[in-house]
Amino acid sequence: MIDSVWPYVALLLLAAGLFPVLERRYGWRLFSVLPPIVLTYLLVTALAVSGVWQASEAIVGAQKALTSQLLPALLFLLMIGCDLRAILKLGPRVLAVFACALASIQIAILLTYLLFRHALPAEGWMMLSALSATWSGGSANLVAVKESVGLPDNLLPSVLLADALCYSVWVVALFSAVRVAPAFDRWTRADMRDVLVEVEAPAKGNATGGDVLLWLGAALVVGNVSMAAAAHLPSNGLLTATAWTVLVATVIGLVLARTPAARSPVPAPLASAMLALLVAVLASQSNFDGLATAPLFVAAGFCVLLLHIAILALLAKLFRFDLYLCGIASLAQIGGVATAPVLAATYSRALVPAAVLLATLGLVIGTAVGLSIAGLLSTLSPYGT
Repeated sequence: MIDSVWPYVALLLLAAGLFPVLERRYGWRLFSVLPPIVLTYLLVTALAVSGVWQASEAIVGAQKALTSQLLPALLFLLMIGCDLRAILKLGPRVLAVFACALASIQIAILLTYLLFRHALPAEGWMMLSALSATWSGGSANLVAVKESVGLPDNLLPSVLLADALCYSVWVVALFSAVRVAPAFDRWTRADMRDVLVEVEAPAKGNATGGDVLLWLGAALVVGNVSMAAAAHLPSNGLLTATAWTVLVATVIGLVLARTPAARSPVPAPLASAMLALLVAVLASQSNFDGLATAPLFVAAGFCVLLLHIAILALLAKLFRFDLYLCGIASLAQIGGVATAPVLAATYSRALVPAAVLLATLGLVIGTAVGLSIAGLLSTLSPYGT
């Protein structure tokens, strides 16, 4: 049994890197159902509950330190690649489809909470807020909201499971929708103007060890600066010190995204590595206490998905959106930048840049959306806050 910090950290690093490497090398179909980030969480959870390490004072301290340091650093690195000016060039029609998809997801989450709030645990509003964040942006947004609202670690597996299963079903449905697109577009009387977007080429070049260390140090410095700034900002309700920290780090990253430093090839892979490690740290604190909520919350997740589809279809009819843009805008939020461009390429290669930028926009706003929904759902909780 591990009871000291460095063997514990070494094992987490191995677990965090295992599934991304397997996906890149072998591309097993398993990864289309359960993404590497979910498999990492499940593996580390299994190690935790089987007693591979014990919750010694040193390990508990390491868990808290890693979480507080990695989260703002991760968000800073993720924002480096976000070009807000390019997103604004998408045009009003594409941004309107994105806004409708976003609104339909949040309305669906609100309605689902009203249906399930008495059946879900007292922290049910936190769970749906975390789902809202990941279905607006991605896993990093989920973790940010989870830490900001104080979602217990034992309830996170239910959220991740619902996310993975609903996402898998929705991806299959959207890839199969090509055949019904003409009928859907006739029903909505869709405006079929082309969507052509120019996107800057991704950063290229080989990163050196010095580059990686420089960016790692910069990210940790930004994280600590954000924590210091958050300590001087008013803390009330959901705007806790953690929430202020992630928001400040996000803003700093967006500002730096408009500088030549953003062309570096280092931030994106470094952010992916940090996210995998952070998820592993959270999973390492797991136990079986919250697994009883998993079936019910998965049902709630599918309820959200069905309501999202129905509401978005009605909005498409109202505003004459075509199925392709609706599908891409939806998957850009529920699936993120990893799958939305692939779906777009299946529909039309001209839509790929739009899919990339919409997924990026979701990443930018995901944390704020999740915190906003948390504020609303907490007022509707029958258990109080």
